[in-house]
Amino acid sequence: MKSIQRIIRDVPQHWVGDGFPVRSLFSYAGGNEFDPFLLLDYAGPHDFAPEEAKRGVGEHPHRGFETVTLLYQGELEHRDSSGSQGTIGPGDVQWMTAASGVVHEEFHSRRFARAGGTLEMVQLWVNLCSTDKAAPPKYQDLRDEQFPRIPLPRDAGTVRVIAGELGEAKGPASTFSPINLWDVQLTGNAAATLAVPEGHTCVVIVQRGNVRVNESSMQAVELALMERSGDTVVLNAESEARVLLMTGEPLGEPVVGQGPFVMNTREEIRAAITDYQAGNMGHLD
Repeated sequence: MKSIQRIIRDVPQHWVGDGFPVRSLFSYAGGNEFDPFLLLDYAGPHDFAPEEAKRGVGEHPHRGFETVTLLYQGELEHRDSSGSQGTIGPGDVQWMTAASGVVHEEFHSRRFARAGGTLEMVQLWVNLCSTDKAAPPKYQDLRDEQFPRIPLPRDAGTVRVIAGELGEAKGPASTFSPINLWDVQLTGNAAATLAVPEGHTCVVIVQRGNVRVNESSMQAVELALMERSGDTVVLNAESEARVLLMTGEPLGEPVVGQGPFVMNTREEIRAAITDYQAGNMGHLD
């Protein structure tokens, strides 16, 4: 069993743009202990009143990693300089590979803004190894119905497999390095033991309800970083609960970041800034 290395609690909320009230549960600024994961923002749940304003984050660049947006409530519109665009709703996931460089924007959809409602989402940044940072950008528009749902033993709940594998089920997301991303929904007073890879970084986030991770009590929105040794995680739900469990094979490379760019050296960061300013990552019309 993977032991808990530490638990992150009581993270203050701040705004990203004018559309995303987030709690940054970890970021690459704190070191490389979450390798290959760089950052995780948990947005909401937050209620927005109906309005005509376009809320969100306008045109901005990324290079050197991937952004993964998991939407639970609300609706978002995405557009980027590779020509990709899309609207995602509850249960959908957008997986944007910035890699060599892309410019994008993300807003509440017009429909959601005008109707109002609750927004809840996670945005995860996944690092790329040095050779993959030069790959062309790509965009995966993943719909809720694409994800296999695996029933847990003893009617403990279900797991949506977004990326990686659980038993015979494989998630539809294409990844550059071995990653598991599981949306775990637990019934009340239920226990589940999940097999996870030995040696992987493993993160457990309680999104809703009260859950004992191994023997440590956790609630929304709290994160447990597990030790890399061990090959199981035990979840005991004291009430109906939702948990995001992710594992990743560490890349073991230097991480040098500045804002929206994450590379291996300071020289590569300077090159990214120069390329963006020169328009080499494209623009949105």
